Amino acid sequence: MNPAYSSPIFQPPYNTWTPEQILAYYQARADIHYFPVLDSEQTRPEKIEGILANCFDFNHERYQLPTPFDWTINPSRDKEWLILLHKFYYAVGLGAVYQSTKVACYVEKWLELTSSWIDTVPLDFLSSDVAGRRIQNWIFAHYYFVTLEPVPQVSPEFYLKFLISLHRQLCHLRQNLTPARNHRTIELYALFLAAVVFPELDGAAEWLEFSRQELLKNMQTDLLADGVQCELSTDYHHLVLKNYLNIRRLALLNHIPMPAEMDTLLKRALDFAMYVHKPDGWIPSLSDGDSRSFLDLLAQGYQLYGDEAMLYVATQGQQGRPPACRSKAFPVSGYYILRSGWGNGRNAFTDEQYLIFDCGPLGAGNHGHFDLLSFELAAYGQSLIVDPGRYTYDESGETNWRALFRGTAAHNTVLVDNQNQTRYAFHKTRFKVRGPEPKRELKAFMSCAAFDFLHGVAHSFEYDVVHERQIFFVWPEYWLISDILLAPEVHHYDLRFHLSDQADQKAELTVERDTLLVYAPHLVLAQAFSPDIKPGIEEGFISRTYGVKQSAPVVSLARQAANAVYHTVLHPYHAERPEISVAEIPVTWGSRVCPPSEAFALCITIAANGRRFKDYYFKADPALRREYTWADFTYSGSLLLLRQDAAGNTLNLQTQPSANRNYSSMSFRPKGEISEADNDIWHLIKDKR
Repeated sequence: MNPAYSSPIFQPPYNTWTPEQILAYYQARADIHYFPVLDSEQTRPEKIEGILANCFDFNHERYQLPTPFDWTINPSRDKEWLILLHKFYYAVGLGAVYQSTKVACYVEKWLELTSSWIDTVPLDFLSSDVAGRRIQNWIFAHYYFVTLEPVPQVSPEFYLKFLISLHRQLCHLRQNLTPARNHRTIELYALFLAAVVFPELDGAAEWLEFSRQELLKNMQTDLLADGVQCELSTDYHHLVLKNYLNIRRLALLNHIPMPAEMDTLLKRALDFAMYVHKPDGWIPSLSDGDSRSFLDLLAQGYQLYGDEAMLYVATQGQQGRPPACRSKAFPVSGYYILRSGWGNGRNAFTDEQYLIFDCGPLGAGNHGHFDLLSFELAAYGQSLIVDPGRYTYDESGETNWRALFRGTAAHNTVLVDNQNQTRYAFHKTRFKVRGPEPKRELKAFMSCAAFDFLHGVAHSFEYDVVHERQIFFVWPEYWLISDILLAPEVHHYDLRFHLSDQADQKAELTVERDTLLVYAPHLVLAQAFSPDIKPGIEEGFISRTYGVKQSAPVVSLARQAANAVYHTVLHPYHAERPEISVAEIPVTWGSRVCPPSEAFALCITIAANGRRFKDYYFKADPALRREYTWADFTYSGSLLLLRQDAAGNTLNLQTQPSANRNYSSMSFRPKGEISEADNDIWHLIKDKR
């Protein structure tokens, strides 16, 4: 030992150890437990092979960089490319490939890139969250190149240089933390991870205690009362949840006590993750983010908490028990998720129907899209009506794709006068929200065995139109979307449905049986024909992954009016396409024909699989409590759903409680054929007859 040697980054006695002793210590140490986290996209084998030749591929843009290259120069016009270069995900990939192959070029490339970054990049280059993610990835690479076994190419001199830089980055990060939200989560995770893996570093004890307490505060402020992350992006929710779960697992491995409330908050966040995954195992990309699968997080949740429902969804129905609820409300975030089942009935897990409805705020930060009352629909393993995703954060070029993908026109709602629901305008260097977000109200959410019902209201400050959307999940077999628009003056309305890229060049618009129909793969869209609606199929785009967009058709149903109503049937199908017709039925109260904002009725005829049904649907304002007449019915309730067979026999009837019913010419099946769940309704019908 050299008695004159001293390293200020270590606590005693490690501060007097030589570089050789330090490296040998960390290569042999066995009492600290941690695990690497690989980003599946950034560590794909072909990307790692490209890195060996300085060919860097981020966000589907590939650039060949010289040796050496300037870390501060971005070859792409998109800043996100440079950010990914500095996050060092590829370092973990190099480590993983080295451990499986023991080929020296992978460790040599890690040494080269890490040394180059240390020698040339200022600590304050790019934002703190980039530093946080880089610190994590450096430690994960350290797992492969130092912790698992001695690697001959890692010299004591390089290792000390690596630790000194890591310490400097951590000290800088500790003083420059982002105040809130997902970036702060990343940064606190980096401090916690470093403190656990390198407790010998000067400051590690303070980083550990600080991050323990601040992580709880971060969760308390960033996770809403219903468990959804406050930025209200389905993708960011899971990225944040992934960080929290890694922290919790790391604490358990090293017997570090964490506040009990952390587990309560984590379970709520996992609950949303469980319901928001579509039956195919992917999440919808609502607001900024990509569409991908996070079922592995539910598996981790099961390992932590033993929740059989998490295991059931993680394994897509192969293990565990189904969640308690078929459909679920997350009222603080404004997300409402309806599904036909969990694969424990007549459909397989992946064939179940699913809809997620947005009746919430824009969300904290700058990731919200202008999509109030929009939804995404999936069935039979296919996403049929889709949210477009984010595509890019870059606003340069002839087309501002960032603004287009964020706008109201890119979502499944009604576009009014070609305006966004929230004012979005260029300010200084980029487009920003420049006005208040719309008022919103969820007026009803009902879920029972025979149907689900949602009723949301949006009132934008950009125009004098009130938009009410009612979503009815019938039986549950298909969907009825009723859009009611009320305004004192005439406006241009455009009801838009964005189909999947699988429907590209395959969507067909026609009129049959006085019904406007759109045929697309595994979906029929139907409305009662109205001459004042101008239907069309436009070119649109969706993006499941950052930087990649696919062509996808958009159904446009435009009209000029002050008050307007659209009733749209969305009928998914597996193999045989159903034959559908839709008719609007006048509703009267006394001698007055009611406007649809007060009451409306529909007759939906469906022929499929050798059977034909007529479904009658009636909906009225529940506050008015009037007796309405329509078709053969006199009815004083606010909701009625009735199914008849081809002979006119009633097969099922559903109402809300305490409704008075009169029927003038309806025939019914014998009581024995009515299901047990319908017995009470049958008694009421029989008494009236």
